Amino acid sequence: MKRSEIIVAVVDGLGGGIGKSLVEKLKKTQPDLHVRALGTNSEATGRMLKAGADDGATGENAVVVNAGKARIILGVVTILASGGLLGEITPDMARAVGESDALKILIPMERCRIKLPVEGAPVSQYLDRAMDLVADEVRRLTE
Repeated sequence: MKRSEIIVAVVDGLGGGIGKSLVEKLKKTQPDLHVRALGTNSEATGRMLKAGADDGATGENAVVVNAGKARIILGVVTILASGGLLGEITPDMARAVGESDALKILIPMERCRIKLPVEGAPVSQYLDRAMDLVADEVRRLTE
């Protein structure tokens, strides 16, 4: 598989801040991957597009359809939870992300009220580690 054929979906909502940061880091570390911004609202999608996403779409159907097309999905841990992101993640969105064959790389957030058994670290360290995991998966897909 060519690197340009690998779709990395970044799912975010609310203000799109984490999604924006993920897109910026992806485009800096893996510029030849196809980064697709999937926002639960137009503000989130817009911020990710301005950060350099190759394309994007907004809303429940966009997430549901594109989760199945992605090879890698990035977002905060609550994209797997119905009602996540202050209610912006619908049951169908959570199910589509969870059932996707894509590798899911999820960022823990203290305010999500989900505790992961990992050492508490600044979000920036989780974002950097997410880029390492993307690189590992891209190597696996292109071998």
